This record gives sequence, C-alpha cells and structure tokens, in this order.
Amino acid sequence: MPQYLMSVWHDDDYEVDFSSDEAQRLVAQVGAFNEKVTAAGAWVFGAGLHPASSATVVRAQSDQVSMTDGPYAESKEQMGGFWVIEAADLDAALDWASQAAAACEGAVEVRPMQDG
Repeated sequence: MPQYLMSVWHDDDYEVDFSSDEAQRLVAQVGAFNEKVTAAGAWVFGAGLHPASSATVVRAQSDQVSMTDGPYAESKEQMGGFWVIEAADLDAALDWASQAAAACEGAVEVRPMQDG
C-alpha cells in the first residue's frame, strides 16, 4: 500500500507551553486522531518536532562537512511534526490529512513517498 508523509506547519519559530489549556486541548485532539489512524491500520510513524531553532544543518561539499545552527529553510513557516501513513490512494491520504488539519488546527502538507 502506498505511504504518504503528512507534515504539520506552523508560522514562525513556535514554542509550545504544554501546560496551557490550549496546548492540552490540541494534544487531546491529536491523540484522538492518532488513535483513529492506528485503529484503521493506516499508522506507520508520527512525531512532533522541537522548534526549528533547535535544528542543525549538516552540509557536505567535496570532502568537507560543515554544520550550522538553525533550520535549513529560511522561511516564515516551519514544520512542527509529521505522520507517515499508509493509504489506498491520494484521495484517502487527503481524507486523513483533512482530519489531521482539524485535530491540530493548522496546515498539513501531504506528499506521496517514493517506491523503492
């Protein structure tokens, strides 16, 4: 069955206060979504990410490797988490993504994974 990456996007470099009522509400909504995906047999893997400011970019050029702090993409939007799911086709993956977007109250990008 084809696999799809569903990535969650946030504006700017976000920090989450997990003790806040809003964060607890979102955690519960995403947890319920995760349970639904798992029960349907579509779950492969998923995780939330620390803010993009915690990233390190590793670059290789010829025989040199360099490392720099911060996200690779210089963008206002930053990936905050992701799921890898299995779905019969893109339409089914988009249905899961619609539910994911509602659960996390944000944008979710869907990309098919390459076979191989």
